Amino acid sequence: MDFRIPKEITDYLGVLDDFIEKEIKPLQAQDDNERFFDHRREHARTDWDNQGLPRHDWEELLGEMRRRADKAGHLRYALPAEYGGKDGTNLGMAVIREHLAAKGLGLHNDLQNESSIVGNFPTVLMFRDFGTEQQKKTFIPGSLDGSIRVAFGLTEPDHGSDATWMETQGRREKRDGVDGWVINGRKMWNTGLHVATHDFVFARTSGKDGDALGITCFIVPMDTPGVVVEEYLWTFNMPTDHPLVSFKNVWVPEGSYLGDPERGLELAQHFVHENRIRQAASSVGAAQFCIDESVKYSKKRKPFGKPLSVNQAIQFPLVEAHTEAEMIRTLIHKTAWQMDQMPKPDVAKYLSDKVSMCNYRANRLVCEAADLAMQVHGGMGYSRHKPFEHIYRHHRRYRITEGSEQIQMRKVGGHLFGMIGARRPAKAAE
Repeated sequence: MDFRIPKEITDYLGVLDDFIEKEIKPLQAQDDNERFFDHRREHARTDWDNQGLPRHDWEELLGEMRRRADKAGHLRYALPAEYGGKDGTNLGMAVIREHLAAKGLGLHNDLQNESSIVGNFPTVLMFRDFGTEQQKKTFIPGSLDGSIRVAFGLTEPDHGSDATWMETQGRREKRDGVDGWVINGRKMWNTGLHVATHDFVFARTSGKDGDALGITCFIVPMDTPGVVVEEYLWTFNMPTDHPLVSFKNVWVPEGSYLGDPERGLELAQHFVHENRIRQAASSVGAAQFCIDESVKYSKKRKPFGKPLSVNQAIQFPLVEAHTEAEMIRTLIHKTAWQMDQMPKPDVAKYLSDKVSMCNYRANRLVCEAADLAMQVHGGMGYSRHKPFEHIYRHHRRYRITEGSEQIQMRKVGGHLFGMIGARRPAKAAE
């Protein structure tokens, strides 16, 4: 059994580091762009007088970062070669995302916006795997060049993890002799609508509450009459681009949906494993950054004439966090490697619980590590002159989003007790 990271991946980390030094750090240093990363970061990023949305100059800077990364051939690493990517593996993405997050705050990898020099493009792959030929021709190039941005509307004010109970409805309706659908409902935390051209709107079109079938993924242009952003909800982690949006008698023509109109919920879950393992890797990287910074500080800080690091009260909590990071990292690498060895349906059957283990434990760890770093650094750790409060505020949301911590544990429990997955009795599975 060889636990070494493949050489092509470790070599690529060096290529990315060189690109960051030559292209991204100079961009971050010019025109006082450091304001987006130092103690001024929350104010610099947030347009407080415009619903708390991201400031235009902040998003322009992120856009320039992505353009440079794309020109250098890094942004699309995880995509297939046919879309300009490098056919990146799940293991490769996990190692890269951890590596970038372990560098701390910077333009190279700002997870508050899911922006990185190595991007994640689930929408492109959704259109590749489920779209019609016309949808592929329109949405894939547009998503890659930025002319099309598709948001994701699944959660509702009264329904989150219980998505099969959603209240948004779609029904067939002909207008001016054209077959189509009319949509009514509301979506919550519909992230990115302030710049989206389209929205994936999940709605029940048949069946009853609780049924997995009968949910359709509509593709709704944001300029369609009846689409109204009611408010942007301010969060623990500002700026906000997470609105409550309503759909009142919104009509779209026949074919304005992705994949089988009966099986839209499967689309929502199609790339959940890839997204969760990459998020877990980022959380471990950020946690390791907090641990390493705390170790460095404790060796330099000398209260009562001796370094903080000689005190076991400082050592032991950091040892515990460091040990946890090492164990979770190993499980992430193993799980990501296993994901690369099997088709997607088998991942859902045999590895879904392992992905959930990685995700909830990593997201919990980074919050604990950021809190510990604040404590070790004392008053300065609590200030915004250190990055720990920012790391905590960002990663705290992942214990709720992408499947809450409890939902992840429920998934593990389902596999452990044979209610789902490979341990489920054959008769029950039928």
